[in-house]
Amino acid sequence: MNVPAAAAQKRVVIVGASGMVGGYALRCALENSAVIGVTSIGRKKLGIAHPKLTEVLHPDFADCSALAGTLAGQDAAVFCLGTYTGTVSDAEMRKITVDYTVEFARVLRISSAGAAFSFLSGNGADPTGRSRMPFARYKGQAENGLLAAGFAHVYIFRPAYIYPVEPRKEPNFSYRLLRAIYPVFRALFPNQVIRADDLGRAMVDVAVSEPGQRGGRVLENRDIRAMVESR
Repeated sequence: MNVPAAAAQKRVVIVGASGMVGGYALRCALENSAVIGVTSIGRKKLGIAHPKLTEVLHPDFADCSALAGTLAGQDAAVFCLGTYTGTVSDAEMRKITVDYTVEFARVLRISSAGAAFSFLSGNGADPTGRSRMPFARYKGQAENGLLAAGFAHVYIFRPAYIYPVEPRKEPNFSYRLLRAIYPVFRALFPNQVIRADDLGRAMVDVAVSEPGQRGGRVLENRDIRAMVESR
């Protein structure tokens, strides 16, 4: 959804734009008439150019202090940085999933206290910390950290299976299987799938156009689909 430019002009920062969902979020932000500028922060160049786009390379998200100036004056953040289960060690997964998220949020909160925050979590995220699945525990810890950071608006997205849309090298067997059976899976379990482009667009749209009630809002896969279908 594009909001008329006269309604609001927002500056958006996107973390993880080199990834699947972050890449779509970047495209959607650049196309959104309510967005006047987009800052992409990542560890490698994206290889694209756009008059709205500013790229900032940041090698280590364990310390985001150097980003304070870049994050000043931002109206919204879309945080899609993450990793897949089985691709890194448990310690590295926790660092990427929890520590990087909380550290970035800390600096953004100092630099742009009024910014809205869209966070790519995941289906089954467990804020209680009782889950036996590391991914669920760590996403839950990251959610808790964001909700405690003091942002006026936090949007936590918990997608189930994210359909890649464009061909890619799948990260593990489960993703290869789900892609192969996607048409049947989508027909049988429509609320357990979401297209990557729809997810990216929803994360941007809600952050720039729906301040709504103050506080945190958790969007399960069903809620994300309803949001997409209503626009």
